[in-house]
Amino acid sequence: MTPRLWLQTVLALVVAAWALWVLEGARAGVTLTTLRVGPTPVTEYRGSGDGPAVVIAHGFAGSQEMMQGYALPLAQAGYRVYTFDFEGHGAHPMPMSGDVSSVDGTTRRLVAQTRAVMEAAEPGPQPVALLGHSMATDVLVRVAAEAPNAGPLVLVSAFSRAIDAQHPQTLLLVTGAWEPGLAAFALDAARMVDPDAADGQTVTAGEVSRQALLAPHAEHVSILHARSARQAALDWLNRAYGRDTGAAIPPTGWALLALLAAITALAGLLARLLPDQPEQPARIPARSFAMLTLTPMLAAPLIAAPVDTQLLPVLVADYLALHLALYGGVQLAVLAWIKPRPAWPHAAGTLLLGIWALLVFGLALDRYGAHFLPNAPRLPIIAALALGTLPFMLADAWACHGAPLWQRLAARAALLASLGIAVALDFEGLFFLLMIAPVVVLFFLTFGTMGRAFARRTGPATPGLALGLVLAWALGVTFPLFAA
Repeated sequence: MTPRLWLQTVLALVVAAWALWVLEGARAGVTLTTLRVGPTPVTEYRGSGDGPAVVIAHGFAGSQEMMQGYALPLAQAGYRVYTFDFEGHGAHPMPMSGDVSSVDGTTRRLVAQTRAVMEAAEPGPQPVALLGHSMATDVLVRVAAEAPNAGPLVLVSAFSRAIDAQHPQTLLLVTGAWEPGLAAFALDAARMVDPDAADGQTVTAGEVSRQALLAPHAEHVSILHARSARQAALDWLNRAYGRDTGAAIPPTGWALLALLAAITALAGLLARLLPDQPEQPARIPARSFAMLTLTPMLAAPLIAAPVDTQLLPVLVADYLALHLALYGGVQLAVLAWIKPRPAWPHAAGTLLLGIWALLVFGLALDRYGAHFLPNAPRLPIIAALALGTLPFMLADAWACHGAPLWQRLAARAALLASLGIAVALDFEGLFFLLMIAPVVVLFFLTFGTMGRAFARRTGPATPGLALGLVLAWALGVTFPLFAA
């Protein structure tokens, strides 16, 4: 091992150790207990105190694991905290159902589910606080209007037409500074109480108390770990309940990113356990590369968008499988004409990369960041998605092996553009494909980096096969289950 590789390895291990120290330290003194309220998976967070109950709800395509940045410090401050998975999300075995466009449809079911979790929380003399992110904010506003045991609200990245000048009474709206539309909505909600309300100012009128607060340098996802937002939530609940308990707010967001980056970097060291059998990559001329990217970019949506794909109980997953299968199939046909065929996948390398990506990276993400372990209803969905992700990733790995950076970036941008064309062709039916863009970007930043390290040792077919399965897994656990 070269001195440079030794240095990179030591640095990655030090970063991982620091990240684990922060992330595990954030759990200090808190006991997590898994419960069931009917079919709903619930996690109770308990510290040393026995304060008021707080029910925390996640956003669309989220999970209860994504809300632990708020749950842990509240539990350390003595609150009894309950997180749960909405229907169709995380580990919940039942799909969402009803009319997603109607308040009396899907929203009504989620309101009932939240109220069931509130009722299952251990009774206490004080009302139950509610904290939610994104989609959940509208649900919680409606819950608070109905539930007699509902207490103060903390809404993160909120939007709800159910907010008016009188309801909810005790309300904190926290928004990321990089969410201008939602930030304006939060300020408007505060100005229902006082037309002169400013960001960060608590305004009151009779029994109504509100504050709109901006979390600096945060957007719709990073606000889940923004330290200022989490501290503001604790302070707001303390004031509402007349408490003065505190808790440390560690930089769990940065620690999670650091841990996943370290695991990604260490994949390069893992690849060196394989015999060095590199393939000399053949560069693709610019004209051939344009054909390689533009042909599937246009062909896949034009062929797939008109097809009625409603076979799987997951939003747009069946369409995505078809789109990726067509995209990858066209690319494989073009590659067979313009570039030498790679060697067969290396069996040990495929297994090693798959284990590292799914178990090491995946378990870290599942513990500290977002749900990543599929339950039984999602396994056939992952298998169906693999019919599309395998040809797509095999083609992508083959096309990008040895390619300059601009070609690799252009190849991934072409996929996003292709999905965008599909949405434009059928906006109502395929709108939820827009969710896939950040997943694809994160996939190539992490798993794609791992795959390049393995490709340098074994050729592109090994990471193509392994990451085809990993992509199916990642998509299969991300999309909400839905039954009409």
